[in-house]
Amino acid sequence: MTSIIIGISSGFLTILLFGVVKHLDKKIVYGLILTGIGFLYVGFGWTDLQALVVNSIQAILFLLLAYIGIKKSLNILALGYFLHGCWDITYHFINDPGLIPPHYDLFCLSIDFTIGAYLLVLNNRLTFKK
Repeated sequence: MTSIIIGISSGFLTILLFGVVKHLDKKIVYGLILTGIGFLYVGFGWTDLQALVVNSIQAILFLLLAYIGIKKSLNILALGYFLHGCWDITYHFINDPGLIPPHYDLFCLSIDFTIGAYLLVLNNRLTFKK
């Protein structure tokens, strides 16, 4: 439970930090974060060849999703965060769960879903302002 509370809090802190800095392009910032969190798993699993291959593939897929989201829509970026949260939860079915830190799955899931929900709200707010 603690990992979820820390993850949600971290998600809100990230949103607040980049909300204060008005001159940054939110699509680029959140696209870079999505890319980075995908590549964290490569660092976790580099000692196991199967995990390295699987994690590298998922990292590249999230990089591509982030790129498309930056070019097209915050909704695609939000989808990327929700999918990454699903990846966090299903990781132990695909690879050795001992490769990632304890409780990282719930921690990262909660950050991903917090930021994903924010991006959906932000996109709808921007759409209604037009």
